[in-house]
Amino acid sequence: MTSPAATRVPPARVSRQRVGRAGILVLVVVAYLVAARLAEVDLAALAAGVPRMAEWAAKAWPPSTQGLDTLLLRAAETVSMALLGTTLALVLAVPTAVLAARNLTPEPWLRMPVRWLLNVFRGTDAFVFAILFVAAVGLGPFAGVLGVGLHTWGSMAKLFAEAIEGLPAGPLEAVATTGASRLKVVSFALLPDALPGLTSVVLYFLEFNIRASTVLGIVGAGGIGQELKSSMDLLNFPRLFTILVVILALVTVVDQLSSRVRARLG
Repeated sequence: MTSPAATRVPPARVSRQRVGRAGILVLVVVAYLVAARLAEVDLAALAAGVPRMAEWAAKAWPPSTQGLDTLLLRAAETVSMALLGTTLALVLAVPTAVLAARNLTPEPWLRMPVRWLLNVFRGTDAFVFAILFVAAVGLGPFAGVLGVGLHTWGSMAKLFAEAIEGLPAGPLEAVATTGASRLKVVSFALLPDALPGLTSVVLYFLEFNIRASTVLGIVGAGGIGQELKSSMDLLNFPRLFTILVVILALVTVVDQLSSRVRARLG
């Protein structure tokens, strides 16, 4: 039986632990203070701005139904941008995910550059891509499609690669030992097991991209965000309220449909 004295923590060790915890707490506090300073957090400005926002909300009622057909068309543009952008990302993500997965591409000289490339696209926001493509191909939804597609490509391919790496090795090895090519291994051993999970990932990104596409019009990439920006610039609060309602309805419908499809896949 172990005596209490044998299990007692030495006072010096307890003191070091307390000092370490206090040091971590001080670092966290300092980090938040620096972040608040850099972010120019101004509670006085917030207190002065809240009544102004309440005044805007009062001016927004009743909502304007003028040009509702145009808003619905812009909402359809937003869904189209997200759908085509997600599809473009899917087409690009499937082959690159195979090259980025360790169990399918064990050669580091091939796998690592692909992963670095995906990190570049994943780390660049769709908003930034949209700005670049507006300059390259002009104003309109096509720039939004390209922006959404390239950003989603990096994120989708990364999740695809992780899903592939998490699959049981047995079926893949069994097909590979027959001398099958990498394409046949993917087609006959990987896709049947991975398809439900990959489909869920695609649906998640479609849902996310519809939400993200609602603001791409601010930089000229079309969609309902373009109407949102013009209404804000003109301080047309009744129309702005209507746009927000359309966006909320659109996102709610997409969320419900996506949840139901994912539930059936599960």
